[in-house]
Amino acid sequence: MTATDRPAFQLPGSTPERGDLIPFRQALRTWFAISLQTFGGPAGQIAVMQRTLVEEKRWIGQQRFNHALSYCMLLPGPEAQQLAIYTGWLLNGTRGGLAAGTLFVLPGVVALLALSALYVGLGTTIAVTGLFAGLAPAVVAIVAQAVWRVGRRSLTHPLLVGLAVASFVALALFQVPFPVVIMVAGAAGWLIARWAPGVFEPAAHGAGDDGPPPLIPDDALHHERPSRRRALRIVLIGLLLWAVPVAAVAVLTGSGSVFTTQGLFFSGTALVTFGGAYAVLAYVAQQAVQTYGWLSAGEMVRGLALAETTPGPLIMVVQFVAFLGAYRDPGSLDPWVAALLGALLTTWVTFVPCFLFIFLGAPYIERLRGNRHVSAALSGITAAIVGVIANLALYFAEHTLFTTVDDHTFGPLHLAVPDLATFRPVALGIAIVAVVLIFRVRWSVLRTLGVCAGLGLTAALAGLTGN
Repeated sequence: MTATDRPAFQLPGSTPERGDLIPFRQALRTWFAISLQTFGGPAGQIAVMQRTLVEEKRWIGQQRFNHALSYCMLLPGPEAQQLAIYTGWLLNGTRGGLAAGTLFVLPGVVALLALSALYVGLGTTIAVTGLFAGLAPAVVAIVAQAVWRVGRRSLTHPLLVGLAVASFVALALFQVPFPVVIMVAGAAGWLIARWAPGVFEPAAHGAGDDGPPPLIPDDALHHERPSRRRALRIVLIGLLLWAVPVAAVAVLTGSGSVFTTQGLFFSGTALVTFGGAYAVLAYVAQQAVQTYGWLSAGEMVRGLALAETTPGPLIMVVQFVAFLGAYRDPGSLDPWVAALLGALLTTWVTFVPCFLFIFLGAPYIERLRGNRHVSAALSGITAAIVGVIANLALYFAEHTLFTTVDDHTFGPLHLAVPDLATFRPVALGIAIVAVVLIFRVRWSVLRTLGVCAGLGLTAALAGLTGN
């Protein structure tokens, strides 16, 4: 290995050496292979990177992998993609981070664009109707599994359980804005840590890192030191890349066009997507369905089902939302051109911030080994996320198991009450099958979706999907 091939790391007291840790082409092949395996949500995606980068190739040690993941968990946005950007930056610098983050989402972008187009073009056929009749109930079980997994890991104290319940009540009954719930939960976590520090257990870092030494030693420091000049440069470039496309569509199509609205709305959601896609989807669904009318509640569930079947972050469902919204309100453009423009713009403003956050913060995080106050705020947010995801599960269950759901308001109290006469027994039956397959048989998400899609298609061909 020559000096230019060595990692951009230094041991304490040594001289930094710049360059790629591994050949860039080899890194590209590895990240592309990882991107094709990123099914099953963030847990599965992180597991794929853990197996490939930590256990098989030994490019990064377990402690540094966990340290990077801890930072990504603090950020809004898909933590698995941000972890890919962070690790790519460690291995090959800025271009490595750009390549890793882009390749991580590219297969999902292409696949979901194709599925969205098929849905718009063929959505009224019996086959497509049947497939979605099976996928939607399965999504209810998948979201319920997310509630269970996150809750089991994070609700380790009655106070944290109380935060989860409070967030659920605030969203489900009082329609408190999602960003407010997140901010209050973070402040509550910080206060709890000050008053009762024993509530939060310190995060366990993997000690059992067996095998040959990794190429990036755990005690090495990245050569790229944090500085005000560097931070200002990254912020300016990142904000320009983020804002210019939105400004361009505002100038070309008008400030009131669906493209400008989608660009601004999804730019905002990119800043509050703490806790993964499930946490913010209830807010996205509420705004996209009730405020903007881009799609129906049932279609929101179908979009999530499509996103579950494609590789990449689950937040990619916003691309489906934008595709339908722009197709149905194209302005002066051809509907298909409008749909493509809306979907790509939404994807851009959703994922560009991930690169900005990592490139800006990673050099600082490399020189931190834990901050108790930040960790406590994160723990409060994570506890609240359980209630947020539970609210999403309730929303999807009501709109999947019943054809009609009526909204009732009693002062500050808002209730979504399903019409019992519109109950769908077939949907309930498929949902029960999905619950059994996921919780009892422990099948993968993709395998469960395949079975439920088959059941929905069978019911459609038998004329039962109207029930």
